Amino acid sequence: MVQRRLTNNITKLITMAAHREHIELGSLPHHFDKPVPLAVIGGTGLYDLPNLKPVARLTISTPWGFPSAPITISETDSGYAVAFLARHGQHHDLLPTDVPSRANMAALKSLGVEAIIAFSAVGSLQQEIKPRDFVLPTQIIDRTKGIRPSTFFERGFVAHAMFGEPFDLTLSKIISENVPSSGFLEGFETDARPTFHTKHNTNNGEDLTLICMEGPQFSTRAESKLYRSWGGSVINMSALPEAKLAREAEIAYQMICMSTDYDSWNESEDPVTVETVVGNLKANSANACKLAAHLIEVVSKDLALGTSGVGKGLKGSMKYSVSTSPHGVKKELLEKMHFLFPGYWPVQ
Repeated sequence: MVQRRLTNNITKLITMAAHREHIELGSLPHHFDKPVPLAVIGGTGLYDLPNLKPVARLTISTPWGFPSAPITISETDSGYAVAFLARHGQHHDLLPTDVPSRANMAALKSLGVEAIIAFSAVGSLQQEIKPRDFVLPTQIIDRTKGIRPSTFFERGFVAHAMFGEPFDLTLSKIISENVPSSGFLEGFETDARPTFHTKHNTNNGEDLTLICMEGPQFSTRAESKLYRSWGGSVINMSALPEAKLAREAEIAYQMICMSTDYDSWNESEDPVTVETVVGNLKANSANACKLAAHLIEVVSKDLALGTSGVGKGLKGSMKYSVSTSPHGVKKELLEKMHFLFPGYWPVQ
């Protein structure tokens, strides 16, 4: 009964967002001619950016299929363009395993995206990371099952990408420096004062590690305790292969995690109620919209001015990462890769 009520409440949130999206975006142009350097990927509870002005609605076909949903292009008050993509689809009808991450990343790359800020709902693995807190992770442990396509490359066209730092250090630094650990939602309506956890502000310089699991089931209590023993900070089902594909596409990528509850390790906490979970989802969604609006301005300005060089170190990184001899590359594979990297490798 509790699970059914929880599902019904979450469904109402999704339906309301989808209805608003249909009314507001249905008549938008289906083309946008200018480059879009920044993209936001929304997770559970974040299905649009209602505080920005939408100017286009794009359906993009890629060699890896269509993305999760049409991509909305919006403009800020300063005139910066930003792309928004709902990771789980317009109606949240995609399981984490079924998200077409290659198509998502390829579609954003085709728009000229150089940096991505991705939001995701997570469970907390540490007492100090409270529900409604936000976390800027620095590392990932992969607990997916190897059934999600995690590379653009295929047999006959082999390449390797560095992944020691799964999140872009420059983009992470900009976000960390522009969002204080406390009071970052000062003046906004919220029942709690969330903390923004970063490696340098709230974790004594130690990594904040995100565990990415397969799902759709959540962890057992034994698994949750194991992840804590590994030093895990939060857990979700969405960071991979998204971060890996962004790296291959030479796009700077950083995930911002929104804590909804303590994972199953915490037996001392009272059982989570429907009202609590739905309340946290609503608060996280509202807070994420405000946080995103602020960061979009900051990061877009940086990309326009080239102040910190976000993504600059990635450009060209895949061009010389191919191991396969030019004589062994299949023409049809090379043509697919030209969608991502036009002119990188000559067609034989």
